Amino acid sequence: MVRRGSLQYWHRRRAAKPLPRIRSAPQTEGVSISDILAFKAGMTHLIMAGDEGRFKNMETSRACTILEVPHTEVYGVRLYSVDASTRYKKSYMELYNKQAALKVGIKNVKLTEEKIEAAKSDQKVTDVSLLIAAYPKDTSHVQNHPSRYEARLSGNSVKEKLEFAAKMLGQELKPGMVFKNGQYVDVFAVSKGKGWQGPVKRFGISRNLHKATGKSRHVGTLGPANPSDVLYTVPRAGQMGYHYRFDHNKRVLKIGTKEETEAINVSGGFKNYGVVRSDYIVVDGSVPGPAKREVRVRHSLSYAKAQPQEPKITYIAK
Repeated sequence: MVRRGSLQYWHRRRAAKPLPRIRSAPQTEGVSISDILAFKAGMTHLIMAGDEGRFKNMETSRACTILEVPHTEVYGVRLYSVDASTRYKKSYMELYNKQAALKVGIKNVKLTEEKIEAAKSDQKVTDVSLLIAAYPKDTSHVQNHPSRYEARLSGNSVKEKLEFAAKMLGQELKPGMVFKNGQYVDVFAVSKGKGWQGPVKRFGISRNLHKATGKSRHVGTLGPANPSDVLYTVPRAGQMGYHYRFDHNKRVLKIGTKEETEAINVSGGFKNYGVVRSDYIVVDGSVPGPAKREVRVRHSLSYAKAQPQEPKITYIAK
């Protein structure tokens, strides 16, 4: 019997929300922000000079994805401590910037510099992360509320992370502050949703002959009569698509500002998205999900400490 359908992603449940989750972050040299949020605009292709492998110093055509990064602000800082009973990390304290916090609906915020200075000497603080909000109202993406997420900070000591977080609090976050041209990243997104599908489309099984059984688009057997149990490996109907997925080691080919959008905007805008109006990231290859999907771009775990080599792009199709 031929194995049908990969069990790597079992079980194929529907994602709880469109904002993808990130459970880990690499350790980089110095203090840096782990990831940033963007919206998938569409795909195009470009011509660049090959800088590795057998295509070195040769012009190559690469398919690429345009990710638009909307106006993004750091509205808070979250401090973590270790729970003595469970020995797990837990939220210890949250510090907000008053003006930035009001934009996301957090009221009655009182932040003083003494709180940040006191946290530097607090022995309970073991980790620091940033609370970030992305505002897509200035983009072609129709969304009337900010997308809020948490980004980890990588660094050698908690004091360095707190000093970096204090400088970023209330400031605008640009993609050029997080990534560099030529750097390898990991992308997280929710794949395209296809709803409830049968086993033929969901797992690629063969149809039965019309004389074999009363049905054709179903699995031939659910298992043996004894033991009378259906194994989880049997292809069954269920949810297809709209799953959490991430791709490793995608190369950043270009990081552009909103003044440079003419270089990548296609005539009439991208299909199902529109015109890119804000900062953007050009990523080599494809990215999970349809247009307008929220995509989180993180430093690559495999190339965290590698020195990026900036690609030489000669042409971008539009």
